[in-house]
Amino acid sequence: MTIAVEWMEPYMLKNSLRASAILDLILCPESWLRYYSLEPRRPDGSTLATVDNGAGDVMFILFARQGVLVKGFDHESLLSPHAGDAYRVWPGIYDEVPAALFGLLDDEALERDEVTFCLWREQGASVWSKGEVRLPDGADDGSGFLLGTVRQTPDAYAKWAESYYEMPVSLEAVRQVYAGAPVTEALIHALHPARHAEEALRELETIERWTSHENA
Repeated sequence: MTIAVEWMEPYMLKNSLRASAILDLILCPESWLRYYSLEPRRPDGSTLATVDNGAGDVMFILFARQGVLVKGFDHESLLSPHAGDAYRVWPGIYDEVPAALFGLLDDEALERDEVTFCLWREQGASVWSKGEVRLPDGADDGSGFLLGTVRQTPDAYAKWAESYYEMPVSLEAVRQVYAGAPVTEALIHALHPARHAEEALRELETIERWTSHENA
């Protein structure tokens, strides 16, 4: 049995993650320290967005022709495969995931078994779905926390980034990125005056090819 879940529309999710990944790339030259990142056009045709808080909590969002799959891992959740006496995926998390979407996790880098919740939305579906999972008393699967890390508006991202990266962030420049404006040297320097603009632009080429009509 699946449970309907209310969340943002896939195009809104895609746009938010794309903007956040571009902004993180500019604000944080060290890729391994970024909170948001994107890997477009993977070998299986999907695009992978990663949200990693650096403290052990990770969310992978996969956009593909078949739909969108979200796999989240909250390392403090009682549903973590590490929380019990034996390492195992909590019953029900993956039971109802459509095979075409579940197959997107056939990549060791995605650590399929490191999971505390999973959402999906098949192409053409009108709602997100989630497997029926029985939570222990007082348990939390981490979905509320991790889904909330997607910054849907420029204001939300700018406020978060100033705190996380401990630097001033131009709200006007963030708004331009969220609006889909081309990233120029001037925009990069408005966000991060010390950033090597040519280096950032080379890295941004792949992300900028991920246009709004692709995948989901």
